[in-house]
Amino acid sequence: MAGRAAVPEVIWARPERTGRGPKPAFTRADIAAAAVRLADAGGLDAVSMRHVAAELGCGTMSLYNYVPRKEDLFELMVDAVSGEHELFEPTGDWRADMLRNARQTKTLMHRHPWMVRLMSGVYGFSPNALRYLEHCLACLDPLEAAAGTKIELVAMLNGCVTTYVSNELSTAERVRSLPWSQEQENAVRIAYLGSQVASGAYPRLAASFLEDAGPIDLDAVFERMLERVLDGFTPRG
Repeated sequence: MAGRAAVPEVIWARPERTGRGPKPAFTRADIAAAAVRLADAGGLDAVSMRHVAAELGCGTMSLYNYVPRKEDLFELMVDAVSGEHELFEPTGDWRADMLRNARQTKTLMHRHPWMVRLMSGVYGFSPNALRYLEHCLACLDPLEAAAGTKIELVAMLNGCVTTYVSNELSTAERVRSLPWSQEQENAVRIAYLGSQVASGAYPRLAASFLEDAGPIDLDAVFERMLERVLDGFTPRG
């Protein structure tokens, strides 16, 4: 295919467009925006070089002059969404700032549900991703820890948010596929669980239900998860 490299390369190290011809008709930002629109509307499986080319109104083969591989297209998409983070001025309270960053990430992943499938270190070195990482490290300036520890904190927090959101999205997708309401399913499952707990076979589980019968506040669970991750990096004075 035109423009496809025979050796590993980084899309960001390439010129915006290769090959001869007139002035490029599109920028990487244009291509990323088209791919993001497709993914937002139909999920990641709706994104292909052919579909992106159609969205832009160009030929599929000409798109390879800008983006040599589909993996590069994914990297452009991740970078575009990473650019939606608000890089606010750090307050000096590293915990509060990192909580704010994590909440932003959760919001972005719900805005672009396909993102959870692309979250990996491979796509972590794009321009906007690097700006976000630098922002997080600036937020962590007040934390007395080694630079590597701070990067580990950012990675762990992002990983926890990604896992949490992935579970939320999977649950929501399953609910949409049910031939009955979520309330009906919950009622049946709760009744079954209640019968099992009442059997006496699970005394510790029964005690936990007596202590807190629910319902579970999922937003509060998310916040506790974040706080506990940050607790692990808080210096013991």
